[in-house]
Amino acid sequence: MNFVPSYRAMSQKNEPGLWFIFWRQKLLASVERGNASIPYCKSPGELGLKPVRTCFVGDLDGTACYGAECAGQVSIPEGMIFHGLRRLFGSLADSHFWIAGRAREILDWERTHQYCSQCGAPLREKTDERAKVCPGCGLVNYPRISPAIIVAVIRGNEILLARALRFPNGFYSVLAGFVEPGESLEESVKREVREEVGIEIKNIRYFGSQPWPFPNSLMIGFTAEYAEGEISVDKNEIVDAGWFTAKTLPEKIPGKISIARRLIDWFTDSNANAGANPDH
Repeated sequence: MNFVPSYRAMSQKNEPGLWFIFWRQKLLASVERGNASIPYCKSPGELGLKPVRTCFVGDLDGTACYGAECAGQVSIPEGMIFHGLRRLFGSLADSHFWIAGRAREILDWERTHQYCSQCGAPLREKTDERAKVCPGCGLVNYPRISPAIIVAVIRGNEILLARALRFPNGFYSVLAGFVEPGESLEESVKREVREEVGIEIKNIRYFGSQPWPFPNSLMIGFTAEYAEGEISVDKNEIVDAGWFTAKTLPEKIPGKISIARRLIDWFTDSNANAGANPDH
């Protein structure tokens, strides 16, 4: 997609654009025959909506993209409905899905940063960047992003998958966790694996990253090799873990939306290619 993020709209305010409108963390869209679409209009007022806050997100192929958040009771426009953002993955155009995630993150930040955390004064928008400044003490606030690592641990032709306490029965995924202050990403990978399943790893390699707007994470993916130790789950976050081959994966694994699934698919594809090439 040709998306240019920005804090300031380049087009005129009276020109129509894509409006990513949220209410109770759900996105307004119309869905017809499995295809979802985002409202294209000049303002939410055309839809009978009065948002409590709005933001400019950027331009998609020359079309302005805005975010808006409604509160209280709303009158849902005819032919539309508020959907959970995750449920729209696959039915909403990929570019619109990830712009919606960006809009949601910015709106969450706008809502939770109205006052200075240092002196309590109302914050003001900075005019030269996406940030808020305190007129009292000068403290500048930027949108918050929480970095988290996610890792596929490999042992031969097996991958380590675990079931977290919050997961539904039978659902397994790769290990993940938030980066702590003072840690490098590699240190965070080692610590999370050690804390959650009690084993040591080696050969940590970067895999890829993904914004995760639920509400404000950045998932940073890695692969690693098993080094030593026996699985011993912590029972606080992880209730079960084990080694799986490409042919014995659990029935319930992460959906295509996530980098977790990309890691699992990478593992299965690697094993399939190795099996097809005896000299590999």
